[in-house]
Amino acid sequence: MVRTLSDIDSIGVVGAGTMGSGIAQVAAQAGYEVTMRDIQEEFVQNGFDTIEGSLDRFVGKDKMSDEEAEATLGRITGTTDLADLTDCDIVVEAAVEDMDIKQDIFADLDETLPEDVVLATNTSTLSITTIASVTEREAQIVGLHFMNPVPVMKGVEVVVGEKTDDDVTALAHELAEDLGKETWESDDKPGFVTNRILMPWLNEGIRAFDEGVATKEDIDKGMKLGTNVPMGPLELADHIGLDICLDASETLHEELGDRYKPAYLLKRKVDAGDLGKKTGKGFYEY
Repeated sequence: MVRTLSDIDSIGVVGAGTMGSGIAQVAAQAGYEVTMRDIQEEFVQNGFDTIEGSLDRFVGKDKMSDEEAEATLGRITGTTDLADLTDCDIVVEAAVEDMDIKQDIFADLDETLPEDVVLATNTSTLSITTIASVTEREAQIVGLHFMNPVPVMKGVEVVVGEKTDDDVTALAHELAEDLGKETWESDDKPGFVTNRILMPWLNEGIRAFDEGVATKEDIDKGMKLGTNVPMGPLELADHIGLDICLDASETLHEELGDRYKPAYLLKRKVDAGDLGKKTGKGFYEY
């Protein structure tokens, strides 16, 4: 029997990077007890540092009190031991976007956790069905694709695998909404809704800059003023991380063909180690 939202008191998060720490933060803000796990203590501590910085910004903007920030942080426990997730009611995986790594994690979670625990993946492009195939609980695996930065962005994409149970899909929507998010639903097709449409847009903006159509500033300004988006393609790519954009584009290129071929300049930037905001330099300097 699938657990319902009223059964969920504690949430496990696998991965303490940008996405994992963000998911842990919003879950703790919503009142859930959170266990955040990564493979090294250093990574776990980096996750806590990210959360503290985010909470400090909320306090500084009067969106949260000092007491609320302290209480949020107090609901999060860090660990490097997967077995510490045993008492969690649902677990969200937010590891790197690599199928082999995700399948290894899900196989371990499937073996370690009680059989009625729902497992969700934050993947942005990889098949939910393929990730689930290494487990004995394929019906209880669903995509919960949070947008970056998780504490700020309101959207969560719920992705339904081939064998995902309808009640699990409903739980995914309800949980995301309880975390203060709004949801939409996608079938388990390459890129889902968001990245299927977003990646060609980002790549075309990069190509336009590389081919001298306009300066990067004017490309971004034109798209912001012309289409009413908050960020232009080059600024947004920097914000997401150019390595993440490249990985997503390469996955979609393999699955869907040449219209998703990564821009040459995107590859060159990643090879140079200029990954955007997180490294201090991408198309812009930070």
